Amino acid sequence: MAPQAEPDRSSSDHYGLVFLLLIGAFLLSALVTHERARVFSLLLDAMVLVVLLRPSQLPGPRAGTAGRVLVAGVLASVVVTLLVTNRFVHSVVSLWLAGTLAFTIAVMLWRIMIHYRVVTLQTIFGALSVYLLIGFLFAALFSALSQLQHDPLFANGQPANSGTIQYFAFITMTTTGYGDFVAAGEPARSLAVLDALFGQIFLLTLVARLVSMFGTRRDE
Repeated sequence: MAPQAEPDRSSSDHYGLVFLLLIGAFLLSALVTHERARVFSLLLDAMVLVVLLRPSQLPGPRAGTAGRVLVAGVLASVVVTLLVTNRFVHSVVSLWLAGTLAFTIAVMLWRIMIHYRVVTLQTIFGALSVYLLIGFLFAALFSALSQLQHDPLFANGQPANSGTIQYFAFITMTTTGYGDFVAAGEPARSLAVLDALFGQIFLLTLVARLVSMFGTRRDE
């Protein structure tokens, strides 16, 4: 009897929806800069996790539990953002969000590289979603750094709110370099270098490769 082919679990992915939700979270964070207004972006992040981290999406018998814990953590972050004003607590929330985003990026890359045999539009949306998540990851790290250190995050006294931090993270990731916001201090500068390196390496390797293979079948 011939062995049965492994089922294509990529058919359950909805990366187009994930991409739209991430664009919505980006616009909300950019337009509403008040610290407590981050709850709207966090709620969209929770929706992204619900779409991505379903039990069918993760390997292992405890996958569903891991997904529920992460979603619950993001929702708890919403409550903390609304009720607590302590800088250290907000830095912990930002670090928790960064860890959640890093886990989500790893899951998406695992699914894109393992389960997609044919490069489709969903594959491209998945790669672009990971690219956006990298930007959000570094925005969360910059936010945590701005809360933890006493010195300003940006030079020349530029404000470090959710909107400017997100702007700086994505502008740095794309290496646009307008120069209107400049990292001040060694920790912020080192993080900015990593932001630019991760963004460019990902864009010029995986995204470019998948776009060039659009509509073709990949080897195992």
